[in-house]
Amino acid sequence: MTIPSSPALLATHLSTASVSDALDSLGLPGSLHGIGALRQGQRIVGPVFTVTYEPVDETGGTVGDFLDDVPSGSVILIDNAGRTDCTVWGGIMSETAHERGIAGTVINGTCRDVAVATGVGYPIWSVSRFMRTGKDRVRVAAVQTAVTIDQVLIHPGDILVADDDGAVVVPAARWDEVAELARLIDRVEEAVVEAVRGGATLAEARARHGYHSLQTRKDPS
Repeated sequence: MTIPSSPALLATHLSTASVSDALDSLGLPGSLHGIGALRQGQRIVGPVFTVTYEPVDETGGTVGDFLDDVPSGSVILIDNAGRTDCTVWGGIMSETAHERGIAGTVINGTCRDVAVATGVGYPIWSVSRFMRTGKDRVRVAAVQTAVTIDQVLIHPGDILVADDDGAVVVPAARWDEVAELARLIDRVEEAVVEAVRGGATLAEARARHGYHSLQTRKDPS
């Protein structure tokens, strides 16, 4: 199965909650614990472009200019091992990424220059925000290689969905399957709410629409 050519067109309405529930049902990891929205009210969907950072040593190294290689519409996923004592994303990068049409940035680590990102409307999800530079503290170790965050193995090109509730990653080869199941979950939850509005108890509405079996694992893979 190929990566959707325009995943945002297929799932702009899907929430991370529905996608996460679908992944649970299929026995797949994907929810990135501890990473939250820099500000509320934004949502992104797109193929992942991975960047891995590591501490500098006596050989030096730089924070890198990888932005020049990121395709428009991609979601940059930076793994700095959850480190929060120095940043790996700042104002220049937010403005450049916005100018290049990059969908957003998700960081297992820290960002800074929040006012700049907010000013241009560039979406960021991160573990925290902190002003201290990463220069001479961390360096780019790898670009477009597999990373593991919160026990979730992520490959370049996997599909990342992020919203007010956080960020979740779907293996590219399973995207259509997960998106279809997430849409089913949304329909069932809407039906439950409509039943309650029509006078049913919550227990009756959930039983009627099979709500409690939605997240039951259906595929041991």
